[in-house]
Amino acid sequence: MIQSSIRMTMPSQKSGEAMKILRSVAELCRDDPGCLSCHIYEDVQEENVLMLEQVWRSEEDLTLHLRTNQYRNLIVVLELALKQPEIRFDTISSSTGIETIEKARGQTR
Repeated sequence: MIQSSIRMTMPSQKSGEAMKILRSVAELCRDDPGCLSCHIYEDVQEENVLMLEQVWRSEEDLTLHLRTNQYRNLIVVLELALKQPEIRFDTISSSTGIETIEKARGQTR
């Protein structure tokens, strides 16, 4: 799996426009067969900071997505940012849930 995260600081007068485009990108992204999740977040501590987080089944699925028109729309939003957006692509080799907490705390269900 590949996790993509983009954190951007928008000018206050462009935040609404940016959010509208991001919602459209996220909606279309969720329909892509390789997209496992896609979420938009607003930072509650820093004004006008938005984050787009996606999880892709494979690097190939991510690469196909990066070539789409919807990703071109995302690039338009990135160009509106006040400063260089923080962009990360992380490879996830495994994932666990509450069982990790239970194991660490010596509890079982």
